[in-house]
Amino acid sequence: MRIGKVIGNVTLQRSHDSLKGYSLLLVSPLKLEDIKNHSNQVEDAFVALDYLGAGNQQLVGVSEGAEAAMPFKKNLKPIDASISLIIDQLEISED
Repeated sequence: MRIGKVIGNVTLQRSHDSLKGYSLLLVSPLKLEDIKNHSNQVEDAFVALDYLGAGNQQLVGVSEGAEAAMPFKKNLKPIDASISLIIDQLEISED
């Protein structure tokens, strides 16, 4: 799982039928330094399926690969990344 920041929405004219009712969000992955410095640098953004209702500029946890489709075992979705959690608060320990 990676931590990322939602930086936008994706709008499709057509999509796979199994994606109806879900949002697609543009997510920018964050490195530890980005999180510590509250950086707004956008690098290697990717699209993730959102079934939790994440908003713009929110920190999220993103599952990728086979794990991204795990919540949808009965009705598998054609996805490679899904938002698995919305981060309300993040504390970084300097150990």
